[in-house]
Amino acid sequence: MSDARSIPAPLSHLLGFNAGYVDTAGFLALGGLFTAHVTGNFVTLGAALIHGSAGALSKLLALPVFCVAVLLTRLASNALVARQKAPMFSLVVAQVLLLALAAALMQVWGPFEDGDMAPAFAAGMLMVCAMAVQNAMQRMHLPQLPPSTLMTGNTTQVMIDLADLLKGLGGDERSAAMGRLRKMLPAIVSFAVGCALAALAYVTLGMWCFALPPLVAALTLRYSSV
Repeated sequence: MSDARSIPAPLSHLLGFNAGYVDTAGFLALGGLFTAHVTGNFVTLGAALIHGSAGALSKLLALPVFCVAVLLTRLASNALVARQKAPMFSLVVAQVLLLALAAALMQVWGPFEDGDMAPAFAAGMLMVCAMAVQNAMQRMHLPQLPPSTLMTGNTTQVMIDLADLLKGLGGDERSAAMGRLRKMLPAIVSFAVGCALAALAYVTLGMWCFALPPLVAALTLRYSSV
């Protein structure tokens, strides 16, 4: 496993940016489907059932699909390690392909009035799988980095550390809190920038906004040997 000092800072920014971008673009284009923050689909599923809005099936199946994708990612990673092959490169390639297939479906068949239409459903689940690969890859091979797809925990820890620093931490505790802030604040900012840019791209480019995520994921290939 990599030493924390060997992981380039741009990798964390790219992961966070892509997660925010994919989550926001998918939400806007697929009737409120969260592709990265998959547990949020329980909320939007309830709203869809009450208000009779479209996309209930994709929201219902997003979490099971995510879980299966994480399971398969773990098995694939273990198999690669057993063959004495570095797993990161293969996992990133898988993510790039998933996002590229999703983008192709969105560009050819979109926009969609119903997120449960076959092409929309397939594109949504492909993006869910891509974010599952990123989640699992980070947990397994990049545990030193803060989570890139869900900012609630990061934001909570930042606020706790800020409160402790205001209280006057010193010594090792202060150094540890400052270290966490240096990691988590950029991750939150990267995610937020991804969200904002996705909204802007969706308004200006329509379905072509989905061309960016596979390109950003491909940029992480240069760091896949860390």
